[in-house]
Amino acid sequence: MNIRELRKKQGLKTVEVASVVGVAESTVRNWEYGKTIPKLRLDQIKKLLDLYKCDFNDLYSAIFKQ
Repeated sequence: MNIRELRKKQGLKTVEVASVVGVAESTVRNWEYGKTIPKLRLDQIKKLLDLYKCDFNDLYSAIFKQ
């Protein structure tokens, strides 16, 4: 599962993820299309884990499984 699929599985829009994590919507889209790799603070990682309802290993795999 990639990072886009994690988001869609939870029924979230890119704008919602961006708002909660504190980044631009275009940043989230760039992650999802493999244009950039997320550079996040620990608090932002925790927010993504909560949003996507997954553990760190799943998130890590999703990010690097473009």
